[in-house]
Amino acid sequence: MNLPEMFITITKKPLYLTVFIFTMQFVATAQNEKLNILLITSEDNGPDLGCYGAKDLQTPFLNKLAQQGVKFQNAFVTYALCSPSRSTLFTGLYPHQNGQVGLATHHFRMYDGIKTLPVYLKEAGYRTGCIGKIHVNPESALPFDFRPAKPTQLQGSNFARKNLSLYASLADSFMNASGEPFFLMVNYPDAHTNWKRQVDGMPAKPLDSNDISSPPSFVGSNSNRLKQMTADYYNSIERVDQLIGDLLDKLKSQGKDKNTLVIYLGDHGAEFSRGKFTLYEAGLRVPLIINWPGVSKQSTVNEMTSTIDLVPTMLDAAHISIPKDLPGKSLKSILSGQKNEHPTKYIFGELGCPFPFAYYPGNSVRNERYKLIHNLLYERENPGVKIYTGHTIDGFEAGTTQEEIDASDALVKKAYVTWKHPTEYELYDLAKDPNEFNNLSDNPKYMSVKNELITVLNNWEKQTADPFADKTMLAKFTAEVDEVEKTHPDMDDAKDKNLKWKYVDYFADYIKKHKSN
Repeated sequence: MNLPEMFITITKKPLYLTVFIFTMQFVATAQNEKLNILLITSEDNGPDLGCYGAKDLQTPFLNKLAQQGVKFQNAFVTYALCSPSRSTLFTGLYPHQNGQVGLATHHFRMYDGIKTLPVYLKEAGYRTGCIGKIHVNPESALPFDFRPAKPTQLQGSNFARKNLSLYASLADSFMNASGEPFFLMVNYPDAHTNWKRQVDGMPAKPLDSNDISSPPSFVGSNSNRLKQMTADYYNSIERVDQLIGDLLDKLKSQGKDKNTLVIYLGDHGAEFSRGKFTLYEAGLRVPLIINWPGVSKQSTVNEMTSTIDLVPTMLDAAHISIPKDLPGKSLKSILSGQKNEHPTKYIFGELGCPFPFAYYPGNSVRNERYKLIHNLLYERENPGVKIYTGHTIDGFEAGTTQEEIDASDALVKKAYVTWKHPTEYELYDLAKDPNEFNNLSDNPKYMSVKNELITVLNNWEKQTADPFADKTMLAKFTAEVDEVEKTHPDMDDAKDKNLKWKYVDYFADYIKKHKSN
């Protein structure tokens, strides 16, 4: 029956029945209609937003998004580094499961045959696009229908912050290109170092050190230098907020905000000491805001959540069956305000090899109160500390200097010693010590907590077939990393186009063997 025939038929019925039929048809259409998906990421920022309680900066657009949707108060990434973190967003797998155990720029890559989000969605009839960097290898495993032309500089990282207005305009063109459902990922570079005080007049009133009450609390130092660094970090976040506001305005002007699942998150914590590429909360905890039209109920969720759940959530929204081998779960029931029958009890993090000269592998697990870190090479000194404190690599100028550490109180000094020369296990009471300054791993009062979390972590490593947890695999990979360091003493391995990591084969073989057991 076509629409005119349908209209004639139902108008012969009583008015209340006509209204009922129209209503039911609208509901049925809405239920069957595929949602658009807009995934927004911002580089290197933890929950330093007004809606998360930050007082020294203004983020009105993300605050508004949080007011409209669901703000996850305790959301975490799987790995506090760009490429591995994003590999989880693309695959729904932990980095050791998909192979992206370090930065793509240093030639780390996913195993062959890993199925990715754009493939799932294209099979279901979605147009797919990505603006900004992908930063996961090989990019051929991520066959997006749309990528910006190279001259716009919005294919890669764009740390130069060029053509910022193009993010919204390119997104507008893509979203408006057809009536097919779309998936679009938009990646903003701004909170990545080196931070820019102002770009294209944004923010209109940049912050300086006098506007900052203190650097992020986990840093532990309150020097004027770090306050200025924090001011520029916040300026970057304010600029991101404005750009995301422009993007959401484009979505609304098309009327597609009512049929688009919007997900915003930071890809990991900020590049301050004890943040990015660590297993501390400051590296792993991120802002996560989701608005699912017709499903999400405006709220703040305190339950722990991991980005391992985002691919299942997006597949659920697209009416795609969630593969059983994905470790995460859809957040739909939480978003709708239903009682969660299976709340997340534990959050897992990992640290493989960010890049060869920062290699210090480990895993972590936390419950609602306690956090355990397992340092796999604890006999060695942590090389990442020197990178931060010595500013030995460009971009790490916000690292706390040794002079600033020495001027801090005793507890902070102790925390930096632990970071540089950790025990095999670190244990923190996050209720009493949210900044993880006081390592309790050797305290007899906490042995039962420590042993419980060790058991949970060991079980997770077995369930996910983590090669790093196998001593033979760890030794083989460590020898490979050491050899790359030896042959590239000037840290120029990223420039070596002939460098091919062998772990891609032997890790993949290990996972296949142990996954079937």
